Amino acid sequence: MALGKSEPAVKSGPAPVRFEGVTKRYGAVTAVDSVSFEIAPAELVTLLGPSGCGKTTTLRLIAGLEMASEGRIFIGDREVTHLSAADRDVSMVFQSYALFPHMSVLDNVAYGPTVQRAGKARARQMAIEKIELVGLKGLEGRSPSELSGGQQQRVAVARALVLEPQVLLFDEPLSNLDAKLRRRVREEIRELQRSLKLTVAYVTHDQEEALAVSDRIIVMSNAKIAQIGAPRELYEAPADLFVADFIGDANIVEGETLHQRGRVARIRVGDIEIDAKAQGEIGGRAKLVIRPDAVAISIAPPNLPALKGRVVKAAYIGKHMEYTVDAAAVRLFIVDPSTASPIAPGAEVFVTIASERVIALPAPGAVT
Repeated sequence: MALGKSEPAVKSGPAPVRFEGVTKRYGAVTAVDSVSFEIAPAELVTLLGPSGCGKTTTLRLIAGLEMASEGRIFIGDREVTHLSAADRDVSMVFQSYALFPHMSVLDNVAYGPTVQRAGKARARQMAIEKIELVGLKGLEGRSPSELSGGQQQRVAVARALVLEPQVLLFDEPLSNLDAKLRRRVREEIRELQRSLKLTVAYVTHDQEEALAVSDRIIVMSNAKIAQIGAPRELYEAPADLFVADFIGDANIVEGETLHQRGRVARIRVGDIEIDAKAQGEIGGRAKLVIRPDAVAISIAPPNLPALKGRVVKAAYIGKHMEYTVDAAAVRLFIVDPSTASPIAPGAEVFVTIASERVIALPAPGAVT
């Protein structure tokens, strides 16, 4: 859906978006709490978090569909805090796509330029260009009901792109698609964003989707920003337990800190000691973030320090095995690429942990 100006759009290129201490309240409920961030021109930034964290409200604040209670919002060099959606040069792709069912693909995409008085011939030409851009050439005369879910999603993108907005917004754009199609369409969105150098704010609750499409990710929790960073940074160096647990799968294991030298903390877990990457001063009790693929499982005792345990669950996932193992009073979720000889539930096993891939965080309430 186009949310652009009421007069023909001027091609001004991608623009940065900046929030300065923005708060949004609904009565006694604070949906967004003093949020500050910046999206650079031609950057794709994802707002990620659980339901109710404030990510969709933040997106709607950019669009002008919600007005800030406090703070300032800028698009480019212009403050837009109190401007309506019609006065901001942005377009939005909604979760439901919001296509007009009685209109053809061509008419849906041409709707925005037509409303902005671009002229019928010009509006159709602009629409045809964007329809071809998203790979729907030849389907201009079809109605939305005659398209697949992925094709409908592309129509929604074409309709948002047709006005060449300074900022493009996506609200859970892949939630109506099956898993295989989600992967393909997210790749198409990323390719379009890069080739057209679009400034994009993208909302999802799907961590894998966010990691795959983003230049940076803003992780939100309880109406605030928990951490901002590149996908690899958030996965490998989470700022706290919430981010560690939310971004990808993680085993959160408690251990005892033996000593710490700079960014390396030696932590005892059961009968083994792990030299983990420390996020800050760890203190006595520590929480270790252990990714499932950082743990190796074997039936025979390895030549490395290992925890002895028992397989509780085993699942064949095609390209890998997934195990749940009880070991040394901790339960570990393990991803094993070897599928040739799966280990049965109930079997005694040994697990080794790649220390260099373990992150140590202070345990809540720990004295540092």
